Amino acid sequence: MEASDEQRSRDAVRRGIDAVWRIESARLIAGLARLTRDLGLAEDFAQDALVAALEQWPRDGIPDNPGAWLMSVGRRRAIDHIRRQETLALKQQEVGRDLETRLPVGEADFESVEEDIEDDLLRLVFTSCHPVLSAEARVALTLRVLGGLTTEEIARAYLVPESTVAQRIVRAKKKLAAAGVAFEVPPPSEFAGRLGSVLEVVYLVFNEGYSATAGEDWLRPELCRDALRLGRLLAGLLPREPEVHGLLALMEVQASRSRARVGPDGAAVLLLDQNRGRWDWAQIDRGLTALDRAEALTDTPGPYAVQAAIAACHGRARTAEATDWHRIAELYATLATITNSPVVELNRAVAVAMAEGPEAGLAVADGVANAGVLSGYHLLPSVRGDLLERLGRAEEARSEFERAASMTRNERERDVLLGRAAALAGTA
Repeated sequence: MEASDEQRSRDAVRRGIDAVWRIESARLIAGLARLTRDLGLAEDFAQDALVAALEQWPRDGIPDNPGAWLMSVGRRRAIDHIRRQETLALKQQEVGRDLETRLPVGEADFESVEEDIEDDLLRLVFTSCHPVLSAEARVALTLRVLGGLTTEEIARAYLVPESTVAQRIVRAKKKLAAAGVAFEVPPPSEFAGRLGSVLEVVYLVFNEGYSATAGEDWLRPELCRDALRLGRLLAGLLPREPEVHGLLALMEVQASRSRARVGPDGAAVLLLDQNRGRWDWAQIDRGLTALDRAEALTDTPGPYAVQAAIAACHGRARTAEATDWHRIAELYATLATITNSPVVELNRAVAVAMAEGPEAGLAVADGVANAGVLSGYHLLPSVRGDLLERLGRAEEARSEFERAASMTRNERERDVLLGRAAALAGTA
């Protein structure tokens, strides 16, 4: 019985360490990157601190200020590394003494540099999302250093081998070092473009959780939670940036529907069929508040704020029939002008169909189809199938649903599409 109690105690400490790491890892890596000016080294020293915690905390207990403890160990590793540099021995000793003088490693001293943490985190955000990296590398590195996820967790979420994720992260850090990417907030001339890269990464993570592109699951809620955590972090770090609040509003409102988007058997439930009593109305309120902030900060909302306004039209409707489809169609027209995106135009086709009828919506969708740029996008035949079905053109609709099912990589979505096709068989 005593051994069992001891094991339970160790398990509890391990869970506590996991929780601390999720909370503190970004702050820890950010602070160490400021010292080392190297993201790869910073993560190495942070991992060293984690290993030390795994060795000592089960024996000694979790310290009162675990973040300070981890930072102390990480800094000591960084200072030791600086001192070991053979080619610049004398200079490094001076730097090491300077670090010890300016940045003591005790818990009380950790609190004295708390005001630097936000700046460090902001630098880390812009570094891990640097446009010199591919989208896949930015996502993997951001989830690793800002989200605190392990390579195994990232691989599981994206249904790729763990070795693939590990290689992406290693190559990303090497590429940042080779490109001489500075650990800094970009200058004003580059800020808008760099912020766009950051927001893109967060939204890519959220979208993969909200509508999984492959696999058996319709949703991956853990990715939505990670993206929301990153979005809230950004909103705190950049309170005057309207698109940051726009993205957060969009994610909050969309995520509020998560419980209603999957049936008891795991099958997808489409928006108009959802039980809105299962929506998280408190989360919708948080999203609407973020949207108000975004709109108060600018007279010309960006794409995320416009998308949030569209989501808000759904979020304000207590029933499907109460949805303001005319307003949604107008907002999609605005978004199409901003983005020049055929996917946005396809979404506008759905809104126009709801506002003006399926024939008007099909005309918009056919315009997208004729342009040919979405020939490999499964939602194009899916939307056309829906509109053709509503127009009574069952055989054409069935063919479109089958084509869409052959193109999607998500098994739940494929089941829905094949089910709709089967329901139309023999009704032409």
